Amino acid sequence: MKQISTGIEDFKTVIDNDYYYVDKTQLIADVFSNAVMLYTRPRRFGKTLNMSMLYYFFSNKEKDNAYLFEGLKITENKEMMKHQNQYPVIFITLKDLSRETMSLQIDKFAAIISVIVENYRELFDSSQLSDAQKNLLLQYREKKSNESDLRDSLYNISMYLSLHYKKKVILLIDEYDVPLQSAFMHDYYDEMIMFMKNIFSSALKTNNA
Repeated sequence: MKQISTGIEDFKTVIDNDYYYVDKTQLIADVFSNAVMLYTRPRRFGKTLNMSMLYYFFSNKEKDNAYLFEGLKITENKEMMKHQNQYPVIFITLKDLSRETMSLQIDKFAAIISVIVENYRELFDSSQLSDAQKNLLLQYREKKSNESDLRDSLYNISMYLSLHYKKKVILLIDEYDVPLQSAFMHDYYDEMIMFMKNIFSSALKTNNA
């Protein structure tokens, strides 16, 4: 008998365990047709599960998991299926950015960026990147970047991925409100809002990658 998943946010886990799944894969086409999209829903509405679905569909690192979409609605869209597992994808969640001070938040964000770079360590051998670009990536990976460089980190990493793969990059950001809530509670909201504003502005507004 099928089970109803409770609190499971990973699309692969839901499909592999044959849990009940309300097919929302047509969202893939909606997202792909827009440069930037913002989804706001109450808690437990499946936002993270949908982000996970988008990651597994688009990521060029998840080709072995293409079977996850067999029998789902998106497979009827032949044009969209041409894009399955064709893009470098950065999937970042800010749910753990809930530290008590701005300094601790920056340290945690540096750790998040470090993991992203490690997941794309092929960039260090890329003939498309300069030594200076690889050195910046190394600083990100080793968590030695200053705050200014971290503000541009998502922009830089996406640009480097685009240069290496010669494809546009898909950037998925989950739980963007958590660091702002924490900052408000611990009285460093102005610092955090400026930090986040710079990250999102460079990554989403002026980013040709």
